[in-house]
Amino acid sequence: MEPAEHTANRTLTFDEELFLWLGDESDGVRAADSERIRDIAAEFARGFDALADIGPAVTVFGSARTPEEHPNYALARDIGAHVGRAGYAVITGGGGGIMEAANRGARDAGALSVGCNIELPREQALNPYVDIGLRFRHFFARKVMFVRYTNAFIICPGGYGTLDELFECLTLIQTRTIRHFPVILVGDGEWDGLVQWLRDGALADQRIDAKDLESLHLVRDPAEVCEIVDAACARQQAYGRVQQRRTTDNAPGAAGSRGAAAGSAG
Repeated sequence: MEPAEHTANRTLTFDEELFLWLGDESDGVRAADSERIRDIAAEFARGFDALADIGPAVTVFGSARTPEEHPNYALARDIGAHVGRAGYAVITGGGGGIMEAANRGARDAGALSVGCNIELPREQALNPYVDIGLRFRHFFARKVMFVRYTNAFIICPGGYGTLDELFECLTLIQTRTIRHFPVILVGDGEWDGLVQWLRDGALADQRIDAKDLESLHLVRDPAEVCEIVDAACARQQAYGRVQQRRTTDNAPGAAGSRGAAAGSAG
């Protein structure tokens, strides 16, 4: 645990300060909430503007601590190159380790390389292989970018952060918040124990359904990744074309939206 005197000597990150709950809020802290909300909205807007035109993409998660000489670094770089050559941009957390390797693979293939970095108490710099580099102060805004602008999730070996991202993706799929998204687990033998634990525990006890595991793909050969992503992308396109997206014309409160509602009511 970090000693209190260490944190007292530095400025807290936005999320640290936001979650610093002491049992009540002073009038001054409450009054600053409107400014916090504006900051959060501005961060979403910057991300949306920067990524709106990146085209098909995959998001790669994995450890920031993996050194360049590790086999998992080479694996992630190979995956980044494979999906890049297949026409997909590569989105990562923008840091070192696996993230750097995947961005580097995209750069090797001449594909667009995106890094969504995060402000941390200990600095995490953007790696040098990103073409679009964004720095977020809020984990939740950053996570939206990982999901909104991707067609698939590729999970490389990692730690707590990677596991958090893995299970958040699975939760979004289970709740049908997102549809037809594959979760591709890579790394020789890395995920076998976790998947078996889910089968023997959560599935056997009926805390999840068998179909909840169908979106998981255990992959050992990077060449297999593109086939899975291509098939998912086609299903997403077919589903998305028949859905009504929110526009300025049909947004709640828009004149066109009110007119359509009135027409249907009549």
